[in-house]
Amino acid sequence: MTKLSVNINKIATIRNARGGNVPNVCQMALDCERFGAEGITVHPRPDERHIRYADVWDLKPILKTEFNIEGYPSDEFIKLVNVVKPHQVTLVPDPPEAITSNAGWDTIKHLDFLKKVVADFQSNGIRVSIFIDTHLPNIEYAALTGTDRVELYTEPYATDYPTGREKAVAPFVEAAVLAKDIGLGINAGHDLSLENLAYLKQNIPWLDEVSIGHALIADALYFGMESTIKKYKEQLIG
Repeated sequence: MTKLSVNINKIATIRNARGGNVPNVCQMALDCERFGAEGITVHPRPDERHIRYADVWDLKPILKTEFNIEGYPSDEFIKLVNVVKPHQVTLVPDPPEAITSNAGWDTIKHLDFLKKVVADFQSNGIRVSIFIDTHLPNIEYAALTGTDRVELYTEPYATDYPTGREKAVAPFVEAAVLAKDIGLGINAGHDLSLENLAYLKQNIPWLDEVSIGHALIADALYFGMESTIKKYKEQLIG
């Protein structure tokens, strides 16, 4: 079974636009769980423009499903994750000013750094996933870091899907096969939607988890959160 982890950053963005606590990030996370999500993902950034560090502290004791914290492993982020101890940490190479994640790690260039960070988190019992593209050497070097999983950066797949889904998915299948063969678990995320999710799952049936935020929250404006989560879970069956 491929788990659905709902990224709730956009819920926090709406809240922050007006101040106060509407919508309530914690309540929305609990609702996502109640409606069938198998995990909750947050990505706190240094400027706290959406999820705040305080949200991370508030969410940890109340969540009943898997908690995944994404982010660049700065000293402050590493400290937060090691104290909160989520089920999973996903390492992304975002600079502080990035609007959203837009590239995977160069694991060859950053091998020594990633080795150290991965070992640090794993020593605290936290599963580690590295955000990565489909460049096969990056997959191979990701394994050398000791990471438990990789998360495939799927924006190129989503972009190319409308004009040729077979060609769009091919490099992701190749990367996923390699990752599986060398013992890595496989997550996927970025720009996955009701349009393209089922085809990715059909071609990579051994996916462990997908993390979806922007499209899912946008769809919830049309369909409601409960119905939307049901729709996304249906794409992962088969």
